[in-house]
Amino acid sequence: MCGIAGEIRFDGSAPDVEAVARVTAEMHRRGPDGSGVYSVGAIALGHRRLKIIDLSERGAQPMVDPELGLSAVFNGLIYNYRELRAELEAAGYHFFSTSDTEVLLKAFKHWGPACVERFLGMFAFAVADRDTGVLTLGRDRLGIKPLYLAEAHGRLLFASSLPALLKAGGIDTSIDRIALHHYMTFHSVVPAPRTILSGVRKLPPATVRTIQPDGTSSDHLYWEPSHIRRPEHAGMSARDWRDAVLESLRIAVRRRMVADVPVGVLLSGGLDSSLVVALLAAEGQTGLQTFSVGFHAAAGESGDEFEYSDLVAEHFGTEHQQILVDPARMLPAVDDAIVAMSEPMVSHDCVAFYLLAQEVSKSVRVVQSGQGADEVFAGYSWYPPLAGVPRAQGVEAYAKQFTDRPHAELAHILEPEWVLDHDPSRAFIAEHFGAPGADETLDAALRLDSTIMLVDDPVKRVDNMTMAWGLEARVPFLDHELVELAAACPPELKLAHGGKGVLKDAARGVVPDSIIDRPKGYFPVPAIRHLEGPFLDRVRDAVTDPVAKARGLVRRDWLDTMLADPNTARTNLGSNALWQVALLEMWFQERGL
Repeated sequence: MCGIAGEIRFDGSAPDVEAVARVTAEMHRRGPDGSGVYSVGAIALGHRRLKIIDLSERGAQPMVDPELGLSAVFNGLIYNYRELRAELEAAGYHFFSTSDTEVLLKAFKHWGPACVERFLGMFAFAVADRDTGVLTLGRDRLGIKPLYLAEAHGRLLFASSLPALLKAGGIDTSIDRIALHHYMTFHSVVPAPRTILSGVRKLPPATVRTIQPDGTSSDHLYWEPSHIRRPEHAGMSARDWRDAVLESLRIAVRRRMVADVPVGVLLSGGLDSSLVVALLAAEGQTGLQTFSVGFHAAAGESGDEFEYSDLVAEHFGTEHQQILVDPARMLPAVDDAIVAMSEPMVSHDCVAFYLLAQEVSKSVRVVQSGQGADEVFAGYSWYPPLAGVPRAQGVEAYAKQFTDRPHAELAHILEPEWVLDHDPSRAFIAEHFGAPGADETLDAALRLDSTIMLVDDPVKRVDNMTMAWGLEARVPFLDHELVELAAACPPELKLAHGGKGVLKDAARGVVPDSIIDRPKGYFPVPAIRHLEGPFLDRVRDAVTDPVAKARGLVRRDWLDTMLADPNTARTNLGSNALWQVALLEMWFQERGL
């Protein structure tokens, strides 16, 4: 886990090494253990390091291999790097470190950009070729590791963090109107390549981009789950699927044990994180450290799930830390979490993850987490209503369940200049539902959620909040082989038992039944879900600030109504509508925009 940055010039001038250094320095919390900047030709690379693999200076970055004529910066981890290294050594390559970054360099030389198809892991990288001047960027299959881009004035800049990228200067920070529409209607998700800023884009997941010295580029999408029934699975019974899912998850958890430092678990007490703990225990990991976070109740809503996390910790004998957040820490943490956001993220879970990561980082540097299981195994409430919906009605059915509000409602919220005469969010859903494969409506919804919503909501949330404290989070439910298996699983098996049926079946006998049969939970942060007192004051200050008035995003009459009754109006999925608008405004203001 690290922060990467860089620039390639297309106008014949030397790269702005000082600008790259500023961008790199801004990501010091992503990589507190070291930094470096290197330039070759028209390319400059920057890196902040979090030491997880090869703790020596031989693993420092930017990593340069003069013999190969390649240099690279890398964020993430290739879980099968040792196996790939052995294969490359057999092909005649010699290594000077034990890091997975050097495996990337040799693999790139040996197999070219197609090397990514051999990688099992999470990553974003840049490889510069000294002799050709070509820059290659790549991102992992599920977009677990971010990569932001800004092209202007004869150059392309890139970084792991959007706010860091702005430190280079000269970037268009005006609001992207289509991205604003997505934020307000598509559950606050802005799909790649857009961001809320017109001048910043992001490399889509599972994409390798090859950039020539003259600025021309080409993209290669190297992976996408099909969400169709495969011939090799014909005749599989529910028991066969149960066993296949358990074994695939077991392998995914085992892969993510690779580290030169201890690995802990973020234990919510739900099925997903409990399964991760159980499988790590089955692998023989002793002294396993687990961590749970809770908050004081508010508005009659409980703020913790310690009852369940304590049960799992006791059952598997983990070294457990129960973190109950002092209410006095909550309000400052809201602003701190917003600072940590690369993009505006409305989920109150962000604050929970931020505070959890702060405490966990005092004990370990790597954790496994249960993120992704709901999107992959159909655990959310909006999936059952899609079962059996005719494919021709799928877009309408999905939009009704998932989107925050109808397109027409935006005219009552946004000032006229921000209201579009078309519905790009509905068009985006229709485009994805219209792609080949995913013949059933539920399959199409799961494909969209696992490749789009998952990437730019829960996955981004975990990356941003953990990396704010130099903590590496690994997500075994997003092992791409497990995702492929789940995509091929018949929908009725995933929807069984109220959702995640096949996963619940796999968990029987592995975790306590009371964890499997409990009501579905979430990361509760009552003080943000129910705005009152100092939290409401903070929201009011943000949306009535002169900067907000000058920006002119939201209609005054709508805002006055929301401030008078802040907790009634909610989106289709239950988010606080006032918080959604205030969060966006606070994100802009934190960055001086």
